[in-house]
Amino acid sequence: MGLLLPILLGFLAALIGALYLLGAFRQRRAREPPLDKGLIPWLGHVLEFRRDTFKFLERMRKQHGDVFTVQLGGFYFTFLQDPLCFGSFVKESREKLDFSNFAKQLVYRVFGYKANDGDHQLLQISSNKHLKGDGLKVMTQAMMANLQNLMLHNLSSATEQRTWIEDGLFMYCYNIVFRAGYLSLYGNVPHNSKGSEEGAKEKDRVESDALFYEFRKYDQLFPNLAYGVLPPKKKMEADRLKEHFWNVLSVEKIKNKDNISGWVWDMQQEREERGMKESMIGRYNFVLLWASQGNTGPSSFWLLLYLMKNPDAMKAVKEEVDKVLMESGQEVKRGGPLVDLTYEMLTKTPVLDSAVEETLRLTTAPVLTRAVIKDMTLKLADGREYFIRKGDRMSIFPYSAVHIDPEIHPDPHTFKYDRFLNPDGSKKTDFYKGGKKIKYYNMPWGAGVSMCPGRFFATNELKQFVFLMLVYFEFELKNPDVEIPQIDFKRWGFGSMQPVKDVQFQYRFRY
Repeated sequence: MGLLLPILLGFLAALIGALYLLGAFRQRRAREPPLDKGLIPWLGHVLEFRRDTFKFLERMRKQHGDVFTVQLGGFYFTFLQDPLCFGSFVKESREKLDFSNFAKQLVYRVFGYKANDGDHQLLQISSNKHLKGDGLKVMTQAMMANLQNLMLHNLSSATEQRTWIEDGLFMYCYNIVFRAGYLSLYGNVPHNSKGSEEGAKEKDRVESDALFYEFRKYDQLFPNLAYGVLPPKKKMEADRLKEHFWNVLSVEKIKNKDNISGWVWDMQQEREERGMKESMIGRYNFVLLWASQGNTGPSSFWLLLYLMKNPDAMKAVKEEVDKVLMESGQEVKRGGPLVDLTYEMLTKTPVLDSAVEETLRLTTAPVLTRAVIKDMTLKLADGREYFIRKGDRMSIFPYSAVHIDPEIHPDPHTFKYDRFLNPDGSKKTDFYKGGKKIKYYNMPWGAGVSMCPGRFFATNELKQFVFLMLVYFEFELKNPDVEIPQIDFKRWGFGSMQPVKDVQFQYRFRY
């Protein structure tokens, strides 16, 4: 008995310590948000959260209000779901709420890249230089050349027969937009390496197509990889795919391309000058590829689908595109030159801009998360104050808090192509909740320090693709009455949502 008692006491102490580390003893303190730990130690609500983030957060919101703390896989997350208070989250200093630490962990888990402290600043500087303003004009021309190569390379032969081509809309859109974006950013096969310009273009088409299908395999593994719950066999496949992309996007291979974007080249050079190993730079190039091309293709699918399902929207956008083309002095005709779609032309499409924004409102659902660096007080618009603990995390989920709030966006589940247009055709920015104008009325790109730095290029990609589809092709759904597919709930929180199934359509050259 004398020996057994210390063993039992030791076991009991270890058990209590383990339960403490698992958060079993955490209690809500004065002035803290409502606390809901769930029934499972450490895991808390993470299984329900992963199963359907939207449904879980709506259940918590109805039960606890617009601010609540939940346990998810060993961490405590405080969700802020009142859009009138988003400024408190977005504008809080990095000394209290930090995005980088959380992002570093995710990037390493998913892409194998060990982020440095200066990465985010370098990305912002390079993106502002090359993906906005004059830099975006250069990227627009590169994207146009690559879209034309992928979409119109068989124009002369196909126009003679004008036969319908059938395809899945999601795979078609994702394939074309991803490949054109990849080639525009990471460069083209040199002409002299294939003996002719056409030979190099054909090589671009073949190689980019093969790369897309590998990327698609990785993209389907991405949600579970991000959560760290891939089973062993799929984890091996994810590791194989990462190795493949590290090789394809290696410094050595990128340097052998023509027309490398200034965006990629500058960031690659900066890291070389700072002494980063080439193997790690290749991994960073993979981060950039997914960040720039993982969402644009799916968004183009939703946009074309909504246009085809809404004849008034299709008519309005098509008329605007035709007008812009005519005012540029160009026309599409058999045997004529290809359209030179410039950056300036894309600035004259307010109807298309509104349709894009409406598409993103309906189908983009990021979870914006910050690490709580020090104890802080969260001040709400109605005067309430909540104490938030150091070591926790704070998040907002704009999709449920803003995008589909019927008070902010009436009839929120309906696609209205002119929702973001004023009667005079200017951009609408006045949206209200509780009689108060809100600043954050649509947040597909995030907000604050984590706002997507490539959003202007991504928007241009969408618009260029749709513009070319409308001027060069006739296209329609195989079944006009097909229902818009449900979104894949596994992808809540990762940007643009994807459909649970594809939709069949057919297209042919217009002339």
